[in-house]
Amino acid sequence: MRSGLENMRAAIFDLDGTLLDSLHIWEDIDEEFLQKRGLAVPEGYCEAIASMGFLDAADYAKKRFGFPESPEAIVAEWNDMAAHRYGNVIQMKPGARDYLAKLRDRGILLAVATALPEKLYRPALRHHGIETWFGAVASTDETSRGKGYPDVYRLAAKRLGVSPEHCVVFEDILPGIQGAKAAGMKTMGVYDACSSGIQEDLQRLADGYIQSFEELL
Repeated sequence: MRSGLENMRAAIFDLDGTLLDSLHIWEDIDEEFLQKRGLAVPEGYCEAIASMGFLDAADYAKKRFGFPESPEAIVAEWNDMAAHRYGNVIQMKPGARDYLAKLRDRGILLAVATALPEKLYRPALRHHGIETWFGAVASTDETSRGKGYPDVYRLAAKRLGVSPEHCVVFEDILPGIQGAKAAGMKTMGVYDACSSGIQEDLQRLADGYIQSFEELL
């Protein structure tokens, strides 16, 4: 690692847009979901829901557009649209798998902190053969607040048995970096094209920043 992160005992990774090249999938799903209802994706919509858990995002969409469906029904529709993609299509970002292997070889504990539900993150990890590499997985489905808060990162660290000050979190969105820092953890910003508009803010707030995991190999 770099930027003073060399002495960390555990690394906690976001999935969408960090380990997985997947956020474009959600843009496609958002577009398809709204198109079916005669709507276009409004400016700022994707950014507004990026850090939310699925149920919170569905509640936001319901209120913003006045959908008659319950948030639970909206989540179920999103999951159905995404399930095949996560289990069969979505690829890891360049260098991500090799970097995880490098950390494992060094004895660094690995965890996932994601806004994805288990029915999506589990197939994705299995698809790439890395499910057993992580000592813990935590989802915002299990916490009362989303990625802008420390809850999901603290849960991941607790499951690893590592104190927050010995963890570094890899995230591609600003609320993720803010939540991880609020948890008392070091942070590494990761570039993703879908959130390219906030990269300068990520670089200012995070303890380190990479364009690609290949930089760390």
